[in-house]
Amino acid sequence: MPRVVPAVIRTLDILELFLDQPRLSAREITERLGLPRTTVHELLVTLVARSYLISVPGQPVQFRLGMPLFQLGAAFAGQLDLVREAQDVAQGVAAACDEAVHVAVLNGADVVYLVKVDSTHPVRMVSAVGRRLPAHCTAVGKMLLSSLDPSDLDALLPPGDLSAMTPDSITDRDRFRTELDRIRAEGVALDDGESDSAVRCVGAPVRDHTGMTVAAMSVSAPIIRWTPTAHAEWTRLVREGAAALSTRLGYRAPR
Repeated sequence: MPRVVPAVIRTLDILELFLDQPRLSAREITERLGLPRTTVHELLVTLVARSYLISVPGQPVQFRLGMPLFQLGAAFAGQLDLVREAQDVAQGVAAACDEAVHVAVLNGADVVYLVKVDSTHPVRMVSAVGRRLPAHCTAVGKMLLSSLDPSDLDALLPPGDLSAMTPDSITDRDRFRTELDRIRAEGVALDDGESDSAVRCVGAPVRDHTGMTVAAMSVSAPIIRWTPTAHAEWTRLVREGAAALSTRLGYRAPR
């Protein structure tokens, strides 16, 4: 089996320190990694020579990330395909729960479904890729709306009462804002028969490398299979699935 090169591992360890700290001195790097000073000095000289780090004059001299790292990151971001990555992750979540899994994005005041992986049950949710639904009636839509600034939310939602898809749809704007506050606090959204009286859904946010919520993932099931135990398990699975997709898109959760 090929050997892992220690010098390369140490170099990467140095670069990864800058994910949490924009500037670091040689002494700080040495202390954080527990490496010999001579080793750190040699690695820093090499990184500066290749412009992966830039030395910032001062007492002591500090270092910051250089342009080649931005170029590599941009190249990586350009290769990402949300639909492809979402399809792969959604299949894993659907296999674990054997219920329908969706990934959707916000388009105006609606959500558009980009990915659907169905369950194997004979009784299943009727939906399709490309379908549009009012965002405020769906778990994925509520999750996406909860990520917006208040001014952007006001611009999207029409004045007066919101439209209803079922008797359980939230139509009162103040009640809906309270619902969004709860979603922000809990990190998951619930469609409690609001888009289809026979279906329940739980959704979680998908974030990109900037931390912005760019999509949402949901697990959906007929009400006949929506038990408290199943709800708790599907909430865990959709959280994990959305987090896995976010990681694929370059998101790094705060420590």
